[in-house]
Amino acid sequence: MLSTRRRRALTCAMSLTLLGAGLPAVAAAAADRPDLSRFHDQTIKWSACPGDGLPDGLQCGKVTVPVDYADPADGTLDLAMARFRATGKSRGSVLLNFGGPGGPGVGELADGGEDFMGLTNGYDVVTFDPRGVGRSSPVSCGEGTDEGTQAPGPGAGTRAGTEALAQARADESDDPRAALEVLRELAAECAEHSGPVLPHIGTVDASRDLDVMRAALGDKKLNYLGFSYGTRLGAVYAAQFPDRTGRMVLDGVDTLTEPLSEQGIVGAQGQQTALEDFLDWCTEDVNCAFGQDSRSAREEVLRLIGSLDENPVPSDFGIPFSGQDLVGAIGQALYSKELWPALSHALTSLVQDGDTRGIMGFFVGGGSHPRRDGLLRQDSRREDYRREDGGLVDEGEIPLDNLPAALMAVNCADDPDRPTADQVVDDFGRLRAAYEQASPVFGRYRLAQALMCYGRPKGTSYIRDKVRDVDTPKMLLVGTRGDPATPYRWTTETADRLGPSAVVLDNKGEGHTGYSSSKCVHRKIDDFLLYGRLPADGSSCGPEE
Repeated sequence: MLSTRRRRALTCAMSLTLLGAGLPAVAAAAADRPDLSRFHDQTIKWSACPGDGLPDGLQCGKVTVPVDYADPADGTLDLAMARFRATGKSRGSVLLNFGGPGGPGVGELADGGEDFMGLTNGYDVVTFDPRGVGRSSPVSCGEGTDEGTQAPGPGAGTRAGTEALAQARADESDDPRAALEVLRELAAECAEHSGPVLPHIGTVDASRDLDVMRAALGDKKLNYLGFSYGTRLGAVYAAQFPDRTGRMVLDGVDTLTEPLSEQGIVGAQGQQTALEDFLDWCTEDVNCAFGQDSRSAREEVLRLIGSLDENPVPSDFGIPFSGQDLVGAIGQALYSKELWPALSHALTSLVQDGDTRGIMGFFVGGGSHPRRDGLLRQDSRREDYRREDGGLVDEGEIPLDNLPAALMAVNCADDPDRPTADQVVDDFGRLRAAYEQASPVFGRYRLAQALMCYGRPKGTSYIRDKVRDVDTPKMLLVGTRGDPATPYRWTTETADRLGPSAVVLDNKGEGHTGYSSSKCVHRKIDDFLLYGRLPADGSSCGPEE
């Protein structure tokens, strides 16, 4: 998803991770909600998806939702949808969200639909591009910020973000005021280039979109499988619409309570653990770039990062490759254990030959779901990509920065914390120390998360305050012990918060989420969705060979 540009553009690109103005509408009491019957009564018209190389049987459609649920007469937008039809008698639909936030579902289902074919034994398997994402009124921060920007996992920083914070650390200062002023200015650019959807891009509104889709699909209850951020979306739906919640699975469970700055610390810890697991595995091979001792290998990784930060090396992308670029690339590769052999080979080529091509493949291909190649291909763009009528944009018109721009816009729309500049400065030294203690490798890279929402309106407190003790049928929560993005403790914390409805499955494996990497998890999820057979609360799946 990366293209190249001069280093000045990289500094501007921090807006993609740190900015985007958005204030979601808080869910109102049912009696106060305007009439939405015209949206719930619509019928989706399905047809063959346009484009070459798509899997047989994939159908596309769209559903129309209000931009603002508090004022549904004030404009609408279309959401892109795709499905594989049930192969036999259908019990309705199961709706998939692949995570992000900011990940488009249509391209993911097109690229990775084979993983979900078992579910077509009883369901139409359906997904969508959420509001502000993909073809559904995509948000952007403008031309010049789409280049030199990667799309890391939940809440991570970008190359530009770490460079901006390096300015704040110059002269051993703990005062990031200069970076904050840049963020304030760039927030306006994100609002300018994103259109009317941006103030309504948060998960509270996206959850209401789920209910419109449920009704348009003809289902009395929502059957749902959400990954990573998709678990936050599912939990919010369960709180908003408990009587319409059917069989729900949350895989790679997100936190519902921690502020983004604290999430970054937890994320850094998770990535550090995943890196150490990788090095334990790597050093068993004589070809490992860091030798055969895992303890010294950790020191070698730090030395390599420091060396590249001091003296970046040329890359095929026209920009020097730094130590922080290496951190970002390693972080992407740790999302799936299947990528470990390729990561080991790429590191060997970098260390022995100075060849950045292999490792840059991870740096430019990041995403929030293990199949990092599953996002919509974005090969071109036009400056005038927005449809004033809220209609779907063409795939080639999706702005290149849409994924990171939407990721930050949604995360900040869901977060009510807005410290002042003085509060940020007062707390910056503590946060910096906490991030670096959490991970000597990933701490600095993720420190940008502490500032990411500065300059945008305060987000909703609905998720933190109201998503608890849901009165729904039993739902399945899957946590993976070696998950670098959503640590296992978030699964148990969220289960406690959701109450007796939550059933936890402990996946003792590696990587982000379990459905695509563990046959055991895959089977138990399918058994629940198809037949209603739940594993016992606290049961586990062993690590995959």
